[in-house]
Amino acid sequence: MAARPGGLDTAGFGTLLVEEREDRLVVLLNRPEVRNAIDQQMVDELHSVCAYLEQTPKVLILAGTEGVFASGADIAQLRERRRDDALQGINSTIFVRIAKLPMPVIAALDGFCLGGGAELAYAADFRIGTPGVRIGNPETGLGILAAAGASWRLKELVGEPVAKDILLAGAVLRADRALAVGLITEVHEPAELMDAAHALADRIAQQDPLAVRITKSVFHAPAEAHPLIDQLAQGILFESQAKFDRMQAFLDKKSDKKSAKKSAQESAAK
Repeated sequence: MAARPGGLDTAGFGTLLVEEREDRLVVLLNRPEVRNAIDQQMVDELHSVCAYLEQTPKVLILAGTEGVFASGADIAQLRERRRDDALQGINSTIFVRIAKLPMPVIAALDGFCLGGGAELAYAADFRIGTPGVRIGNPETGLGILAAAGASWRLKELVGEPVAKDILLAGAVLRADRALAVGLITEVHEPAELMDAAHALADRIAQQDPLAVRITKSVFHAPAEAHPLIDQLAQGILFESQAKFDRMQAFLDKKSDKKSAKKSAQESAAK
């Protein structure tokens, strides 16, 4: 899809389909011939997406095409990588960058979400899925480890026992178990998945954008940064015009409801 004027330049993109709206960016992983396996070109294009969103903060919705999110890293490329490639952190670097985007990231998952595909999903702030989701990390079965975030993010998301079941015993979670352990938070039929992702983005859009950005940063700050970072962040927000406008609107609405209730009571008493 071509970029709109002033938007993300997608010229030359070959692995991603992009739709840009005023408050969000929809990015579809699009290598259906290999079940959307993540290759170097896709990583490069995701870096371009991140560079844009770092300068133009918007909610990011990530999804796959043709009933698959991402089956993992491209095994043909992975097979040829050596020590120096591992030390570059090709996938981990882009996933960290996605996780640190200013506005929330929503991963809409369908079908296979494995290996690097799962690690991409773990980097999102929200994960919703379909009944057909299959999510896990089979890396140890291939003689490697899940080195692009799963080895530490997964424990934070689902706890140590489930994380070890996935990482050490090769468990691939179906939608019902993924929902039960909190790895995904909603399940929708495939035809409704993107509508659900947009509905979630709509809820985020109802919040103050600066408050959302700062809350995300504070949420991910290291434990030793609290409570100082909370207080500093609140100090910034206490001076924002949106805080005054939104709180005044809340008070006005409350006052209007109180006046309406009083008028109704007076009318009933007559």
